[in-house]
Amino acid sequence: MTGYTMLRNGGVGNGGQTCVLRWSNRIRLTWLSFTLFIILVFFPLIAHYYLTTLDEADEAGKRIFGPRAGNELCEVKHVLDLCRIRESVSEELLQLEAKRQELNSEIAKLNLKIEACKKSIENAKQDLLQLKNVISQTEHSYKELMAQNQPKLSLPIRLLPEKDDIGLPPPKVLRSCRLHNCFDYSRCPLTSGFPVYVYDSDQFAFGSHLDPLVKQAFQATARANVYVTENADIACLYVILVGEMQELGVLRPADLEKQLYSLPHWRTDGHNHVIINLSRKSDTQNLLYNVSTGRAMVAQSTFYAAQYRPGFDLVVSPLVHAMSEPNFMEIPPQVPVKRKYLFTFQGEKIESLRSSLQEARSFEEEMEGDPPADYDDRIIATLKAVQDSKLDQVLVEFTCKNQPKPSLPTEWALCGEREDRLELLKLSTFALIITPGDPRLVISSGCATRLFEALEVGAVPVVLGEHVQLPYQDVLQWSEAALVVPKPRVTEVHFLLRSLSDSDLLAMRRQGRFLWETYFSTADSIFSTVLAVIRTRIQIPAAPIREEAAAEIPHRSGKAAGTDPNMADNGDLDLGPVETEPPYASPKYLRNFTLTVTDFYRSWNSAPGPFHLFPHTPFDPVLPSEAKFLGSGTGFRPIGGGAGGSGKEFQASLGGNVPREQFTVVMLTYEREEVLMNSLERLNGLPYLNKVVVVWNSPKLPSEDLLWPDIGVPIMVVRTEKNSLNNRFLPWNEIETEAILSIDDDAHLRHDEIMFGFRVWREARDRIVGFPGRYHAWDIPHQSWLYNSNYSCELSMVLTGAAFFHKYYAYLYSYVMPQAIRDMVDEYINCEDIAMNFLVSHITRKPPIKVTSRWTFRCPGCPQALSHDDSHFHERHKCINFFVKVYGYMPLLYTQFRVDSVLFKTRLPHDKTKCFKFI
Repeated sequence: MTGYTMLRNGGVGNGGQTCVLRWSNRIRLTWLSFTLFIILVFFPLIAHYYLTTLDEADEAGKRIFGPRAGNELCEVKHVLDLCRIRESVSEELLQLEAKRQELNSEIAKLNLKIEACKKSIENAKQDLLQLKNVISQTEHSYKELMAQNQPKLSLPIRLLPEKDDIGLPPPKVLRSCRLHNCFDYSRCPLTSGFPVYVYDSDQFAFGSHLDPLVKQAFQATARANVYVTENADIACLYVILVGEMQELGVLRPADLEKQLYSLPHWRTDGHNHVIINLSRKSDTQNLLYNVSTGRAMVAQSTFYAAQYRPGFDLVVSPLVHAMSEPNFMEIPPQVPVKRKYLFTFQGEKIESLRSSLQEARSFEEEMEGDPPADYDDRIIATLKAVQDSKLDQVLVEFTCKNQPKPSLPTEWALCGEREDRLELLKLSTFALIITPGDPRLVISSGCATRLFEALEVGAVPVVLGEHVQLPYQDVLQWSEAALVVPKPRVTEVHFLLRSLSDSDLLAMRRQGRFLWETYFSTADSIFSTVLAVIRTRIQIPAAPIREEAAAEIPHRSGKAAGTDPNMADNGDLDLGPVETEPPYASPKYLRNFTLTVTDFYRSWNSAPGPFHLFPHTPFDPVLPSEAKFLGSGTGFRPIGGGAGGSGKEFQASLGGNVPREQFTVVMLTYEREEVLMNSLERLNGLPYLNKVVVVWNSPKLPSEDLLWPDIGVPIMVVRTEKNSLNNRFLPWNEIETEAILSIDDDAHLRHDEIMFGFRVWREARDRIVGFPGRYHAWDIPHQSWLYNSNYSCELSMVLTGAAFFHKYYAYLYSYVMPQAIRDMVDEYINCEDIAMNFLVSHITRKPPIKVTSRWTFRCPGCPQALSHDDSHFHERHKCINFFVKVYGYMPLLYTQFRVDSVLFKTRLPHDKTKCFKFI
């Protein structure tokens, strides 16, 4: 207790224990440090000494830690792998070094060869330059030789007479005017292009009396004519419209003559002028009968013999239709050939002796001879006897039920209204046209109106009276469309009409329809025909038909086109040499300035039936390229063709009658860029391909980043004004070849098939040659035509989605074919291929040619086209029936003919009917 108290109170005892504790702590730290020093210093020394003495043992095999040789170290088991790796790496390094030295030597050799090649290239360039110089010198020498051996021929200098130049001296009698004494050829050189100046009738006093409809139609067609010019100083021909007048007798002949002589370019006698008097009514009077027309030509529908100057004046058709195009829905079909009545006639003869001849004694005094015999009584008795015989159903009426139309004396007046007369003619196989009893009346408006109406509805005209002057008689062969019978043979008319075969009758009806559409139907056709006749008479070549200017869409190309093995692999077929020459165009058709007699009446061997016409029609089928299709041949033996032979000889030549020829692909597309690019790539390497014209039918331009493939030939992308399937057949000026391959953007054809189709077309240039065939059929229950695409052994159409045709048909389709057909195509966005088949069959009277056994040509995996729509076939049914109405008959012809190569392998399914194959 006391001790505790002492410690607690800090006594002596407590301070002693504290010192002891401190001293013991210091001793422990010192000892611990010394022990660690001994362990860390002396222990390694002892270990080193021990190991060293151990390593110096006598037995060498027990030395473990002593220094050893390199080979001895590898004897350790865990180091053996590392040693092997080192040795392998050393060997590889040695081998790489050897290869490096070898490559260095090869590089040195190649560098020597490169230098040698560079030297040879330089030498070749020098040789090429020398050859070019030699060729240039040779061409220059050739031109010099040609210039020396050929006389220099330049265009004739055009002589333009002064305004008041009278020109040739007038003939003693103006009624004896002909081209050689009343026409100034100096104003119409061969190279002039036949410029025509048309007076504005409103600037003259008689213009206010003209029929407004006639004047408006004439002015519209004059503005659109290719020959009309506004520069009167260079004009070859001057045209003035003087009729028809709104009312008869409003203008006296003396006043009209005075106004004609006051025309700015009349030059005292009116040479090189054409006075046109168009009639719309059958009672149109002879406005120019008592008018002295000088040396001006007269074109009208009524002429007296004392007034008409053969080979100088023109008999024109009356202007019945002023519309732009006839209404084809009102025109009856051309078949059946035989109609209800064999022939019909309705008319009433005016017995009055009043005549315009009595108003001009000067003309009466010049008429000589006794009055001709009047055959009208005999005609009436004969035709009534035929009607009463009941051998054939005939309708003849010599008294009008209503008031007859006004007409000239001795002329048979028209009965009833125009609509009533047309309804009767639609039931008539033949239409009788009795010429006026006075032979001095060579043609009248009434006769011309009867002729117009008969041709319009397909009744073959039978003209009684050989003295009549039919419209454009000096350039048209009326014997192919009408029968002209002298009046004394009226008793033989019945026999003559019954003797005509159905084929001849149909040919005459078809030719009459062609003449009516081309030369009579509208104001444009009448005006164009008048100019064409005069131009033909003075032997000036026609202006070439216009081509469609292609508005190119800029595009980037350069994408390397791949080669589809399915497209380029021809298998066992070798259809001709693969050309390496650059694209070249077909020879241009350049007509010279010489005319022969055969040109005036040219019968086209390739276009029988409705295409017998003189060469200078209003639309003038004189194309900028095509000599062989219009002519008779090339006149030389081609190289590479016509040599005969087989096997290797056949394969080494293209064949046909043209030594060198290519074709142009025209591809219509609409916003299917991926499909289009794939189709273009498939054309890579296609032989005989000149260029590709892509008709871009969409208002939306192609994508700016679209990269077009490089297929080795130019690709022309053409922009169209509107989305129309008719754009497929426009005669683009970029098409420089006669052969056109029309192909859809999703068509899938092999190269050998295209080459074979091209070779077939070259031997049938006037026909459509293609792959997918179709046919038309008659639907008996509905009495209409149907379009059929089923597999069949017979066909009548070849779809133009994959077909060859001549560029000539592109002009006819776009500029000559009735506009109603193109409007139908635009309305349905369909049927353009059917329209082209109708056109070619109508012109040639031949069916198309199908090649290979393929029935479809769509590419696998492509988006569905318009043809997959259910309404597609219904629209095509309507198109066929409408086209038949426009043409008046069914022009399509059936064929079981198909052209296959002798090496072409035909695969027919077992469930399909086998067809005969013609080789």
